[in-house]
Parts: sequence; structure tokens; C-alpha cells
Amino acid sequence: MSALGPKLHSKLPQVETSIFTTMGKLAVKHKAINLSQGFPNFKPDPVLLDLVSRAMDDGYNQYAPMQGIFSLRETISEKIASLYGKRYHPESEITVTAGATQAIFTIITAFIRSGDEVIVFKPAYDCYEPAIQINGGVPVFQQLNDSDFRVDWEAFQQAISPKTKMVIINTPHNPSGTLLMAEDMLRLQEILKNTDIIVISDEVYEHIVFDGNTHESVAKYSDLASRSFICASFGKTFHATGWKMGYCAAPAALMVEFQRTHEFNVFCVNHPVQRALNQYLKTPEHYLGLNRFYQEKRDFFLEALRDSRFEPIPSKGTYFQLLDYSNITEESDIAFAKRLTIDHGVASIPISAFNVDGKDNKVLRFCFAKTKDTLERATAILCGI
Repeated sequence: MSALGPKLHSKLPQVETSIFTTMGKLAVKHKAINLSQGFPNFKPDPVLLDLVSRAMDDGYNQYAPMQGIFSLRETISEKIASLYGKRYHPESEITVTAGATQAIFTIITAFIRSGDEVIVFKPAYDCYEPAIQINGGVPVFQQLNDSDFRVDWEAFQQAISPKTKMVIINTPHNPSGTLLMAEDMLRLQEILKNTDIIVISDEVYEHIVFDGNTHESVAKYSDLASRSFICASFGKTFHATGWKMGYCAAPAALMVEFQRTHEFNVFCVNHPVQRALNQYLKTPEHYLGLNRFYQEKRDFFLEALRDSRFEPIPSKGTYFQLLDYSNITEESDIAFAKRLTIDHGVASIPISAFNVDGKDNKVLRFCFAKTKDTLERATAILCGI
């Protein structure tokens, strides 16, 4: 140890400041309309807020059970069964988590050892890769197709090696807004059949699917379900991302390993919010109406941009919309996103930050989980560029 303290060797030396942090700070500094980060700028349902307050007043302010309160796990089990036809046992196959990110980190920590390979489809949400690396794993990247962000399943199959321990999928997909369809899930199931590969299925936007499409959960596919963790988010679903509340579901043999790590990570999560969510989920329209709610916002956003020089890649799910700006400038997406924030006052996310080797498709991601007034002001600016 030197006079200035211990000599440090970072476990994540290549990880730089998140693009979300960079664009968020830039938006604040320049007072820009922030369509970069994925959270709503409107309040959760007052009914849900009242249920949380009531749970606090009723004394549910101490530790919850490690797995989550049993009544909520029962309700989650019933919800999954009603939507996807697969019943997870509330006692042994469901855990309430501090958001989906904690669930994903815990799964990777529980199963990935030094040298294990994890296949990740890019562009990908930025929490996957560091969680793999900090546990000694090796991310193996598969770039989605440029034009439609579909998976090249032949390339995926070729990427599987004797070291492949896990694959992470995300549908509806952030940042592209695309969906894995039934044929994709069947192909994935067939490729993984007779392997010991574990699947993390990031399904946090499961209730935000548009144009009559349906969410294809791994729960609907028996062999996939037998090797998969479903990770879900109450924060995304109920406009309360700051609560960091979610859950995961998996077969008992997988879940017991998850809980061995979960217990010594967070042990348990917010007790009064669990009580409130259990009551709130009893009314399915609270989440089944989300498709319509966000499709109206997506359609409003796209219609308002009809006369702009941006080319939309219409979102099929999530509350994100990609806009191709190649008709406007040849600047890199990072440079244009920064200029858009500084000079024009609208913040977005450059997609190259999520691609293999920073591949730049001249596409920016915008969050439309905003009030109508916010979207009107932002699209008026974008139409003037």
C-alpha cells in the first residue's frame, strides 16, 4: 500500500461512464427536453400510490421474506399462468427483486464462472456486459441485422461453443423496439435443445406491445421455460422506475441457486410496495391496458414527425422509438445526439453505444413515455431540423 492508499486494480477497467449518464447530464446542463432516459415524466396511478401509503400506515415497514411476500408471489404466478399458460410455483419458482437489473446481475453471479461464455445480442441494454465481466465471464456478441434488428439464427448457432453457459434475450427489445416472434422462439428452443445452456429472458416491457402483436414469453415454450429465467419489472409497467421493483421466475432447480446469491445480495426488497402491488395486480386492466396507453403515445409521436427529415423505424414494443437521421447529416450518432441536445434542446441516445465495436447506423433512440405537452414541444423542435 502506498502513502495514498491501496493500489487498486479495477475489475471493470474498460467500462466508461454510461451513455445514459452522459446524455442525462448534458440534458440538465442545457435545459433540454430529455427523451434520452427511459422513464416516464408523469405520475403513477394515484390508486397505487394510496395502496403504498396505506401499507406503510398499516405497519408493513420491516423486512419482507427473502423470496418476497407469499401473497404477491401467488398473484404473480396467477398472472403468468393466465397470460402464457405456464404455472410457476409461488413457493419455489418466483422471487421478488430490486428491479430486473438486480435479477439479471444475480442470475449471472449465481451461474457464471471464470471463462464461461455468455451470448449477448447487440445492440443490448448496458447492464448485461459488465455483469458478465465482473464475474469472470466472456461476453460473445451477436450483432442484430442492420435493417430490421432481427436475429441471424445461423450465426447464433455457430457462436455456441463448449464454453457457452448462457444466452441473454430481450423482448420487447430495448433499444430497437422490435419483438422476438413465435418463429424466433421456436428456433431458439430447437437450437438449445439437448444443451445445458441457461437463458435469461429480459421481458421488462412485456405489457408494452403494439399493433395487435403478442408478447412471446419463454414461458410459452416448454423446453425454453425449463432452462430460463424470466425477468420482469413493476417499475416499467406501473410508471415507477425509481421504486426498483421486479421479479424473476424460473424452474425450482435454477431458482434455488438464484436465491443462494440473492439472499446475500439484497436479502429482500421493499415491503410496503410489495403489499401494494399485490392488491393492484388483482385488477388485470392495470397492466393489460398498457399496450393501448403507450401505442397512443407512439402514434402521436410518429404523426407529429411526419413532416420531419427523420425516418422512423416504427416501434413494435417498449416505449422507445428509433429515428434514422441520415437525411439530415453524416455526423456520427454520438456527435449528432450531443449537438441535438446542446443546439436544439432535445436529448436522445445514440445507438452505437450499444452495438458491437460502436457500429454507427445513424440512428438515435427517443423515449416517448412522456406527457403530450412534452412530446409536442420535442417534435416541434425535431421537425424544424
